[in-house]
Amino acid sequence: MVASMLRELGHDFVARELTDEELDALAREVQESRDRVARAPLRERDVPLGTIKGFQMAVPSEGQRESHELFADSIVSGRANPMGLGALLWREGDTAVMEVTLGKAFEGAPGRSHGGIVAALVDETMGLVMGLQGVLAFTAQLNIAFLSSTPIGETIIARAWLESRHGRKLTIRATVQARDVLVAEADALFIAVDPETFLEHHVES
Repeated sequence: MVASMLRELGHDFVARELTDEELDALAREVQESRDRVARAPLRERDVPLGTIKGFQMAVPSEGQRESHELFADSIVSGRANPMGLGALLWREGDTAVMEVTLGKAFEGAPGRSHGGIVAALVDETMGLVMGLQGVLAFTAQLNIAFLSSTPIGETIIARAWLESRHGRKLTIRATVQARDVLVAEADALFIAVDPETFLEHHVES
């Protein structure tokens, strides 16, 4: 809840004109809150030893929309990241789907979202496909064609699916739509890795 409120605050701050007096008052309030947060202990991304074997991303049930949290502070879909997109996800068979409405803070050209934000959404949606396949993999190459502007303040939906697999190499394809308009399409190469090797630096011996 707090992360969501901070996220909305960021979008409103970018979208609105504040007076010097309002900015000074806000700065004092934010500094007080920041000092309070800074006194709390640091948090690390812990991966329990028991999850190393067969480790995969949390996958929603068919047709069920839920918050995807491989890590709660994921920049795209983590509920605990106030700087993130706050995307929702579900699955349609073997297709991973993410939905988000991008706020003003993610604007690039006027009225359009930044291409890098769209790329992040595509990459995370493709990453969810690894969960559907029961594989842990990293993005080796990502190619995106921007076909139309991606709007700010409107729902956009990304879909991704496995195109082919040859050994450790997985080819993933994706589309991004705003209403009925195809705004981007992409393909990527993912490389499967051994979960225990990939995550060993997260686990205390």
